[in-house]
Amino acid sequence: MKLNTTQFLKSAALAVPLALSPMAATVVLDAFGVQSSFAKAKAQDEAPQRKTRKTPALSQPVFKKLAVVNALVNPPEDDEDAKPDFDAALAELKKLEAKDAKKWNEYELANLYNTYGFVYYSLENYTQAVKYYKLVIAQSPNIPLGLELSTLYTVAQLQFVSEDYKGALESLQAWFKQQDPLFINADNYALLSQAYYQNKDFDNSLKNIYKAIDLYKEKGKQPKENWYSIALAIEFERENYKEVAGILEILVRTFPKPSYYKQLAGIYGLIGKENDQIYLTDATYVAGMVDKEQEALNLVFMMMGEGYSFRAAKILEKGMDSELIEKTSKNLEHLSNAWLISQETEKAITALTEAAQISNKGDLYARLAGLYVDDNQEKKALEIADKALKLGDINRKDSLYVSIGMANANLGRWQPAINAFREAAKDKRSRAFAENWMKYCQGELEREQKLNS
Repeated sequence: MKLNTTQFLKSAALAVPLALSPMAATVVLDAFGVQSSFAKAKAQDEAPQRKTRKTPALSQPVFKKLAVVNALVNPPEDDEDAKPDFDAALAELKKLEAKDAKKWNEYELANLYNTYGFVYYSLENYTQAVKYYKLVIAQSPNIPLGLELSTLYTVAQLQFVSEDYKGALESLQAWFKQQDPLFINADNYALLSQAYYQNKDFDNSLKNIYKAIDLYKEKGKQPKENWYSIALAIEFERENYKEVAGILEILVRTFPKPSYYKQLAGIYGLIGKENDQIYLTDATYVAGMVDKEQEALNLVFMMMGEGYSFRAAKILEKGMDSELIEKTSKNLEHLSNAWLISQETEKAITALTEAAQISNKGDLYARLAGLYVDDNQEKKALEIADKALKLGDINRKDSLYVSIGMANANLGRWQPAINAFREAAKDKRSRAFAENWMKYCQGELEREQKLNS
């Protein structure tokens, strides 16, 4: 269970709307005390009000020059064919910076640099965007506090996207230090958590992501999936498996994905909830979420371990028919064992026959001979046993000779049975059983000889 954290967190930062993407004209209008109806309504709803600063005035000539740039970046809405011309806007900004900016006060410069930053951001030149947004901040304290804070937050986001995680963390820490706690929201804590994560400060990352989650819950909102994913990655890395299970249970309920079901099933196994592991894994199988051979085999082995051999056999059989599970000799052996435990001897023989044909090893044919004896097919058992002996490489020759002895005994072939049991008795693992059968066969042979004399 691992996160591709670099790409995941980078996209997460982009998913948060940039805190600062205003056009120069918006800032200029605010400087002259002109607000849109939306801004007025928002201001009235906010309580308490944000702190304000006294800033230098923004002159009418500067306003007009910046308005020219704004027109290039934000063409009139009634002109459907007009498109933003960021290259032209950039050229105009460079002219202003070279000719006029030396005479401007800090607030006027902040507007210039803010526009620069937005143009470079729009051109996806994040390095230059960060440079100019930092120049906006450098004009503090002669700029509105809101502008400084929003710019600082934007710098953090852009540093994050540029994979400057150390810089992003420093910018966010500075933003949190200056921002009124009443205006810090869950998304802010989530971004701070991501920055800490990338800087390998997992304690602070976990603390802040849980803070983000709690804030959303307090408002009756559903925390975001990627927030839980951050907590999940850290808790898993620390082997806090009970916490991991709790997070995955939430993810399964709210963002049901096959990966979460599979991960949760695995975690249940680690925390001693084997029954829950089996039921959940089987549920994912029934729901069609099991799409890898090893996942299906793991379910088979769990079923076998808990005594659900018939279910295991059906999963194996269906998996092979659908080609999810490869028909290897080993997998067919598993199928044969499952059928045998389920007392489906005929099906067990079919599966083991195919396994033996694929492997062409004497050991599998030896085991197959035993199955034929159990199924009262003595002649077939002897035929298969002979093939096993010819192929060799048999793990338990004593067991094979027991099968040969039993087959011959059932056919009334007492001497061949005695010979086979004598071979089996050479191995101490089968000695007692083989010797008892030798006595029985010897007795039957003598009885038969007396009857025929």
